[in-house]
Amino acid sequence: MGFLDNSAGGGAFPPSIVPMPKQQAVVDNYINFHDANFSTWTQQYLPELYEAEVERYGNRTLSAFLRMVGAEMPMTSDQVIWSEQNRLHIAYEGVTRAGDVLTITGNQAVRVNQTIVIADGFTTVKALVVAVAGLTITAVPYEAATLTAANLGTTGLKLFVYGSEFAKGTNQMVGSIEPTPKTYANNPVIIKDKFEVSGSDAAQIGWIEVATEDGTSGYMWYLKAESETRLRFEDYLEMTCVEGVKAAAASGVSAFDYTAGNTQFTSDGTNGVAPIGTQGLFDAIETRGNVWQNFAGAAAPGAGALGDFDAILKQLDKQGAIEENMLFLNRATALDFDDMIAAMAGGGYAGTQAASYGLFDNESEMALNFGFSGFRRGSYDFYKTDWKYLNDATTRGLTQDIDGVMVPAGTTTVYDQMLGSNIRRPFLHVRYRASQTDDRRYKNWITGSVGGAYTSALDAMEVHFLSERCLVTQAANNFVLFKSTI
Repeated sequence: MGFLDNSAGGGAFPPSIVPMPKQQAVVDNYINFHDANFSTWTQQYLPELYEAEVERYGNRTLSAFLRMVGAEMPMTSDQVIWSEQNRLHIAYEGVTRAGDVLTITGNQAVRVNQTIVIADGFTTVKALVVAVAGLTITAVPYEAATLTAANLGTTGLKLFVYGSEFAKGTNQMVGSIEPTPKTYANNPVIIKDKFEVSGSDAAQIGWIEVATEDGTSGYMWYLKAESETRLRFEDYLEMTCVEGVKAAAASGVSAFDYTAGNTQFTSDGTNGVAPIGTQGLFDAIETRGNVWQNFAGAAAPGAGALGDFDAILKQLDKQGAIEENMLFLNRATALDFDDMIAAMAGGGYAGTQAASYGLFDNESEMALNFGFSGFRRGSYDFYKTDWKYLNDATTRGLTQDIDGVMVPAGTTTVYDQMLGSNIRRPFLHVRYRASQTDDRRYKNWITGSVGGAYTSALDAMEVHFLSERCLVTQAANNFVLFKSTI
């Protein structure tokens, strides 16, 4: 702050103003803010200061989704690999026919003497397999002389095996079916952030009263910015596991030459490796799960939603049929579900088919404390809640293309390639790099020469954040992603 020149030549104070030696208000030391002699100075140096920060956007943090539905477990490798069981029964789509010969696309596991159902739309024919050669099988019908256009078309057929039939005194089935579990893999990515404040700024103390998203409140100094960096980084830990995608072989990320002046990524391993990405929740569901577009559409409240929801239930019947599921929805879709439930409640639905709340020890109060409301449809229980990430104007609320996600509750049994045994894991869980010497779940350290750190000659304090993690989405065929195209 500069000095006020009260000399005769300076004319900083009018003759009527006499400074007092004490902080005492008297008639001749009063400064009028509207006085032209003081308006510039008072506006610059004597503003009316509100100490309390206005919580303009409320709680701005977005994390907590994975903490509600999953778990975190350490790993020591660059990759996590798990196996998921295939279907038990044999079925094919896209089958073509030429006479009694059926051609199957893909791996063929039908054997001679097995009995099959062949479907063309809603028309079905039962047949016996009499010959197999590569991807073709020869089948003769039970109720007709041959497979003809009178009972089946030639393209777009479906078939499945329902048994077998052998004559008396014949040999055993020729060939066997060996299960081939489907193997999936994901790799962790390194997530970093940093807050920095110079020594000069750290010495200029400025207090502000805040109420932070992590539940603390009070006065903070320059570390207010550090607190926001920490909260933002914690959100990134979850957002990476939700939004991440793997770099395709011909993508710009994979093809870029990181050796050319970029010390953060290099392809020769000197300062790291080129990024390869990680598969997040949305990509896993779109790749291996179920996607529903435009839930409820533009139909009247309740009517369109119920029809769409029943179609989703039929799809769940074809998959694992997990009894309890959690719905994380944006505002518009949550209201569609409310309208649907309200329409059903008018027919006595609420009183006779309410959800059991088994996921919450059968206590509806516990579910409500977690922000969930429950309902039951068919043989399934559903627990619905808003997902702030889909509403926030700086995340998916900006793009508005994701309406929600249905996540199965409970655990599933998978074969862990590293342990060499079957293990039970939540359908969603986070794996982070950790060993006896270094735990990279959430690393935080301070460097520099300011704020108690004396690790370098840098006249600043640097607060570093690092984590290395990935998401494992098991049995994605039981998940549903709600997307919008309108």
